[in-house]
Formats: sequence, structure tokens, C-alpha cells
Amino acid sequence: MSQRNDTAIWSGLFRISADSGQTLQAQIRQAIVAAILDRQIAASMPLPSCRILAEKLGVARGTVVLAFQQLVDQGFLIARERRGHFVNPDVLATPAKPQKAAEQSNEIDWKARRRIAASDMPPPNKHENWIKSSYPFVYGQFDPGLFPTAEWRECNRMALAVLEIRNWASDMVDRDDPLLIEQIQARLLPRRGIFANPDEIIVTLGAQNALYMLATLLMGKGSKVAMEDPGYPDARSTFQLAGAETVPVPVDQSGIVTERIPSDAGFVFITPSHHCPTMVPLSEERRRDLLARADRHNQIVIEDGYDSQLLDDAPQQALKSVDRSGRVVYVGSMSKTLAPGLRLGYIVASAGLISELRALRRFMLRHPPANNQRAVALFLSLGHHEALVRRLSSAFDERRKRLRQVVSAFLPEWRSEHPGAGTSMWLEAPRGVNARDLAVAAASRSVIIEPGDRYFGFDEKPSRFVRLGISSIALQHIEPGIRELATAAGRRPAAA
Repeated sequence: MSQRNDTAIWSGLFRISADSGQTLQAQIRQAIVAAILDRQIAASMPLPSCRILAEKLGVARGTVVLAFQQLVDQGFLIARERRGHFVNPDVLATPAKPQKAAEQSNEIDWKARRRIAASDMPPPNKHENWIKSSYPFVYGQFDPGLFPTAEWRECNRMALAVLEIRNWASDMVDRDDPLLIEQIQARLLPRRGIFANPDEIIVTLGAQNALYMLATLLMGKGSKVAMEDPGYPDARSTFQLAGAETVPVPVDQSGIVTERIPSDAGFVFITPSHHCPTMVPLSEERRRDLLARADRHNQIVIEDGYDSQLLDDAPQQALKSVDRSGRVVYVGSMSKTLAPGLRLGYIVASAGLISELRALRRFMLRHPPANNQRAVALFLSLGHHEALVRRLSSAFDERRKRLRQVVSAFLPEWRSEHPGAGTSMWLEAPRGVNARDLAVAAASRSVIIEPGDRYFGFDEKPSRFVRLGISSIALQHIEPGIRELATAAGRRPAAA
């Protein structure tokens, strides 16, 4: 029989890293469970003793003891007196996961069978390793240095109290956490001038899920949606997947040109507070004209509260706040303040539409995870979100001003509207600059930027536009990052 301290047997099973987001104990448990389920450890083979494994991994013996004990409690291991720890034979009695054949005959052509062409839509703008870059001018991500770790942990601990678990552990079917609805109603919506009843609010898995639900419920072949151009590309794809025709409407320094909105469009999708991606706000005159046209032509306005959660010097009320006909459907999200990975948003609309959305959502996902809803509700109720918004608004205001300064200094030929709010800057490069080529050159200098062509709905997409995000880059890294970008663009940076 192989000895439990045989290094050759165990060396490949444990990959412990201090850089992992998991604790050492969790990594040890994961490695053993994976080895058991993959049939790499026989039932007759004793695992290394806690002392030997601790020495091999360079961890405290107590860490290994606790890992082994938890695996015993979970039924993966059994402890035999004076012999050590062994794999529980009952676990090995479960059929192993079959290995995929190297070659499969008669492979199914799933593309031929699909009813919607989701994979043919423009891909998302992915920057999977943005957090490892020196100068991440990415949009929509978070700054680990500003994330309220202690406060978020407190709320999650509170949500895991015995009495709280009884509130969220049962299946709520088509309902939402009443405390979260109450907090959205009292804490988030009044900031935008919206006052809604509980039956006029539904929780979603972020703004993207909200748009998908609206498109599924309201749109189909023959529907026409007027959209800002440039505009939010994923919204455009979502509406097209539902069968709708999307019609691009130009945008200028005052927002969408309302007189160009087709009268036969049944829907208008708009980001009026901070236009995606230029960040210009929709002027008061055009806001009034948009609502008047919607009434006149029987149009539904889908208002995305894009990048509007932070404090502005001159905040605008949402279109929904002045809607008197029930034509405006408001989509909100907490991605830009709390965390994009949380995937929590909401829709505010007439009670009749919310009722239909609840019926639809029940067949899609029933409801967003109730434990997350309760944790966020507690986060709001304790004032943590208000404090976070103030902290983020101050930090982003500094970053935005610094970015404007250094772009003017190092890229003076580049044009920007310089909006006074939002978490990104939209730039137009000089003629001859291709934004996608520039993004590749910048990435080689650890600078991540976003080419802007994906925001346009025309076949011939402008190639000189770039979006620079500020939510993830520290203030002191903005100037050196723009210096590197200027060098990648072929321009010798001057002194600031």
C-alpha cells in the first residue's frame, strides 16, 4: 500500500495560493473534494496526516485539522482511529462524471435549431483582466479601494441571522422582499423625483434583465424602437432579439434630437440624465418635447437611469417624475454605486405593467435571490448606501476634473463635450486614428480603453471614438495613464 506521506502521490493534488480569494482552509477542502469526485483518491488510500500535509503546504497544522474535520462532517471523509482519514466509500459509490469522447459523431447543429440569434449579436466589451492593468480606463466596474467592505459584510451577517433567514429562505414565487421595495421607494426613487407605490416597483437582476423582460413582454416582430445613436448597444441587441426594428436617432450637445424620432415608433429608448455614451444630459426643452410627442403618437418611453445614481452639481429629475400619462417606464440599477457583480436593479411603472412583469418573471427566474435582496435592503436602511454615494460622488468628481485636465494637456487635438457629471468621458480622436488599433497599442502599455464604434447603429460605424471610464482608476494613475495613451497614439507627451 502507498504511504500517506508519499510526495509523488500528493504533489499534484494541492495547489495552494496566497493570491487566491479563498482562505487556505477552503483551498485545501476544494482540492480534496475535487480529487475525490474525480476518482483520484482510492478508498483504501489514507490521506496524509495533518502534520505532514501542513508541513508540505507550509500552513498551520490547525488549518489542515479544521479542513479535514469539515470534510468529515460533510461526509466526504471518514476518520479511522489510529489509521487516519480515508475517502468515504459512499461518495465513491456515486457514478463518476463521464469523460467526454474525443470525437463525437452526429454532433447537433444548435445554431440551425435556435429561434433567436443571440450569438450573432455584437459581443460585449470584455476586459477580464482589467483589475491587473496599471491604467484601467474601463467603464462600469468598481474600485476595490472604495468598496464598503465592512458595511457590506455587516449587512450580510445580519441577513444570515436566524430570524432573517426565515424571512428570505422560503420561495417568494413572484414577490420581492418587502423591505427592499420599501427602501427603493423611500431612499432611491425620491432622489430622482419619483414617488411610487409598492405595486409600481419590481426588482430585477440589473438593468439588462429589466430591458430583456420589457422587450419579451411588449415587443415582437413589427415593433419599432427609436434609439439614441450613438446609444446603449446591449439595449439595441435586446430589442432586436425580441424581433423589434431599432431606428437610430442622432444625438447632439442637447441629447437626442427629438424632432427626428419617427412618429410610427411604438417605443422610445432613452438615457436622458447621462446619455450613453457621451454623458450629455437631455435639455429641458427636448424633455418636454419628447413627452409631448409620446402622448401625441401613443408611444411608450423606456427611460434608463443610466449613470444617474451619483450626486450631480445640477441634478435632473427623471422623466418618470413628470410623467402624468403612465407612458414612461423607468429602469434603475445599483451597479454603478454598490457593485456591478451584485446584479440588482428595478423597474418603476404603472401597476398594471408591473403585475404583468411579475407574471412573466415567475416563468423566467421566479424572483432575484432573496438573501441578496435582504442584504441590500439592510444596506439601504442603515444609511450605508447614502454614505457610499457621497464618497463615490466626491472621488469621481476629482477624477473627472483631473481627466479633463490631462486630456487637454496631452491630447489637445481630441474633442470632448466635457460633461460635468457621470463616470466616463467620450472622446473623438483626430482623423487617421483608428480606435480599435489604438486600444491594442494602449493595452501593450497596460492602458485599457474602450473603442466607441460598438455604440453606433449604422452599418458604417465611426472608428475614431473612445470612451474612458473613471470608476476603477485611482486619481494618481490618471495622468501617467493618459501619458501612455498619448504615446500609444503616436504623440509625444508634453509636460503638464
